[in-house]
Amino acid sequence: MAKKASVKKSGGAPKPRKSPTKKSSGPRTAKGGARRTQGSSTGDAFIGLLQSPLVAELVAVAATAALATLAEQGFAGRGTDGKGKRAGKAVKEAGKAAAAAVGRRLSSELDEIRKAAKGAKAGAKA
Repeated sequence: MAKKASVKKSGGAPKPRKSPTKKSSGPRTAKGGARRTQGSSTGDAFIGLLQSPLVAELVAVAATAALATLAEQGFAGRGTDGKGKRAGKAVKEAGKAAAAAVGRRLSSELDEIRKAAKGAKAGAKA
């Protein structure tokens, strides 16, 4: 079967398409660069937090706890029956141990901060 001929609309040449407009990413300086906004300073603060010694220590504590739990579970495994399930369970337990270790470390850090604040408050009153 033959296709029907399409009816051409009258009206002349096709309309030119507009190019998509680029949206500005924020206010610009005289040199054309983006001005520093609150968002970028927040990002810098977050990066500074990640580079802090406390975060490095927390990562070390978590890694140590996870490694110890994996060693307890016998992560290397002996035999092939259920090896994938056992490994998955060991990894899950390692994650739980790491989270618990980080929680304990954070609570001890907060307790030390509270004690120091109370000591500073008592020293200021005297």
